[in-house]
Amino acid sequence: MAGPLAGVRVVDLTSVGMGPYATQILGDMGADVIKVESPEGDLSRDIPPFRHPGMGALFLNLNRNKRSIVLDLKHTGSRDVLRRMVAAADVLISNIRPQSMRKLGLDYETLSQVNPRLIYCGAYGFSEDGPYTGQPAFDDVIQAMSGLAALQGTGEPDGPAYVKSVVADKTCGLHIACAVVMALYAREKTGRGQRVEVPMFETMVSFMLPEHLMGLTFSPPLGPAGYDRLLSPFRRPYKTKDGYLAVLPYTTAQWQRFFELAGRPELATDPRFLEMSARHAHIDQLYQLTAEIISTKRTDEWHRLLTGADVPVARVLGPDDLLADPHLSTRGFFEHRTHPSEGDITNIGIPTRFSATPGSVRRLAPRLGEHSDEILAELGFDERERQRLYDDGVSFKPEGH
Repeated sequence: MAGPLAGVRVVDLTSVGMGPYATQILGDMGADVIKVESPEGDLSRDIPPFRHPGMGALFLNLNRNKRSIVLDLKHTGSRDVLRRMVAAADVLISNIRPQSMRKLGLDYETLSQVNPRLIYCGAYGFSEDGPYTGQPAFDDVIQAMSGLAALQGTGEPDGPAYVKSVVADKTCGLHIACAVVMALYAREKTGRGQRVEVPMFETMVSFMLPEHLMGLTFSPPLGPAGYDRLLSPFRRPYKTKDGYLAVLPYTTAQWQRFFELAGRPELATDPRFLEMSARHAHIDQLYQLTAEIISTKRTDEWHRLLTGADVPVARVLGPDDLLADPHLSTRGFFEHRTHPSEGDITNIGIPTRFSATPGSVRRLAPRLGEHSDEILAELGFDERERQRLYDDGVSFKPEGH
């Protein structure tokens, strides 16, 4: 069974995190993703650890279900090849700054003349319509500018802090994948392609503010920005006698069951905690009390009691724990595969399921230029023409291909 995007061809001019995460999702869902790389390759290829240079773990985890072709876009011949590729493609995704794409003659206005049905997605730091356009942006920069870093440091003595994940890259990557699929759907109805812009700054501001705009939602404001429950210094995994637990009674009934289990029935009728609005007004006191209560028993005991009472609870898992998690193991979420050049690797599963058109892992992350010859042949270049492209530095193929 083919994935839901089978038959869609994507030209991928992205590198590092945000773009590759998006195009891997499209590839997992059946799209033919052609990863166009410079002669130096995607920067993430050289982030260790790796068994062989150019095949780092991060690259392996963001670039499956793709074919790699090397094109030096500074070279006129490479741009000619790319235009021929675009003529037969459905989607082009680029995280190259739009000013650079225009200089290369690879902007939407130019490429839509080659293929009017093209979905052209530009994904970069800031929209072209604002004064920040063209500024460089990576995950840390956008975490800082979007309010995320400041919120992580609220109430902390060390000040602003980054989330220990490339959360801006991956969130924006999800938006790219969604935007491309929506544009493809619109094309099915209209027959026309279009330009799509996914700027990181605006995307992360829209991601951050639904729960944190709060009082500033109203004019005049009804209070400051910030969701008090999330900003409470006591909102954290709670220490038990022998470890930590995430515990979150949320509804009134859940809090009442929690207080009964804790042997504190008087708190179940305490007016500070009876209603949602009252609990939020006293959130620091509530979470302080919860921390004190959880500290009185062992992790396993609390987990058994709270699970039985249908109160949300979870153990705190690290990356090593996830690889042995019984739920993920039962699902077969992590697959052990043999990469053609890198040997045995752990492959992260596809979380989304389709009953009729499931996604699949059809190929693991490619070596630099591994499919150059194959793709050029598909574009109609004969063997002699392909060799001339390699000799002229337009393209590259690794030894043995």
